[in-house]
Amino acid sequence: MTRGAAGGTAGGADGFGIAGVDHVQLAAPPGSEEALRAYYVGVLGMAELTKPPVLAARGGCWFAAGDAVLHLGIEEDFRPARKAHPGIRVTGIHAFGKELQAHGAKVVWDDDLPGHSRFYSEDPVGNRLEFLEPTAMRA
Repeated sequence: MTRGAAGGTAGGADGFGIAGVDHVQLAAPPGSEEALRAYYVGVLGMAELTKPPVLAARGGCWFAAGDAVLHLGIEEDFRPARKAHPGIRVTGIHAFGKELQAHGAKVVWDDDLPGHSRFYSEDPVGNRLEFLEPTAMRA
């Protein structure tokens, strides 16, 4: 295997390696699917994906927009992620933030990541979400 430019592992001559992130899973409490659908589809504009029947029986929802895929799985002893979070790349971040606020979501701007505009928010069950948009080319 060889090391990629960013320090990641790329497939070598043996034909194996990391190709990308398939999805990110967050937890949610039992019975929260309708609130999740209202937020991820109605507010964020993601599409709901159909779960395979064996997995659908467990509850939860899957959503996608572009290459971003989020799985929300049901966890009986649910506690929202307060530090861990997906970083969701968006376009028109300032308008996007205003839209979330118009739907009653808290938006907390953070200027600590050079070359990006970003803010944090929460989904309806309290999971932390980061939304970001590059403002300059990365080095």
